[in-house]
Amino acid sequence: MAQRERAAGREHPKKPRLTARDWADAALTAIREGGGLTSVAIEPLATRLATTKGSFYWHFANREALVEAALARWVETNTDEIIKAVESERDAEARLRKLLTEVTKPTGTDPLELSLLASTDHPQVAAALQQVTDRRIAYIATLFTDLGFPEPEAAQRALMAYSFYLGHAQLAHAVPSALPSREEFPGYLEGAVGALLGRG
Repeated sequence: MAQRERAAGREHPKKPRLTARDWADAALTAIREGGGLTSVAIEPLATRLATTKGSFYWHFANREALVEAALARWVETNTDEIIKAVESERDAEARLRKLLTEVTKPTGTDPLELSLLASTDHPQVAAALQQVTDRRIAYIATLFTDLGFPEPEAAQRALMAYSFYLGHAQLAHAVPSALPSREEFPGYLEGAVGALLGRG
């Protein structure tokens, strides 16, 4: 009897317990695919994760807590991890160039950030966007400071760089035909870097 039970256990390994991060990642995927915050609903997410609502309530008190965790995860993956990767470059100019290359693509754009930008009437989203914007612009400003620009000018150039990123993302989403072709894109990006550095 015990041998049969052990054999059955080997045939049907126990499913790993879901974590709060699993739920947060699933919520972000739902926002990305569903086009907004309204797509974060407990029952559909439970179905997506092949689990029950009980798993959700093990980790979160309510939907708002899940949204908060998902937004924190977005900050981590779309800002902190990118900055960490960029910091591997040898100098500030190389870091700036790599940053713009990482976040500005010739075709297509991640719909997640655009969905969040369209949900600024939601207090949690507005707070996360403020946090991310401040963090990103402050980081870019340090790059310009390291390149020798005075702090006020570094802050101004950081804002221009971030505006370039957001404008590009919006065009890639709404009117992609307005952007350069894949072949022209390296020159376009290099021209943006040159302009930001005062060389274009």
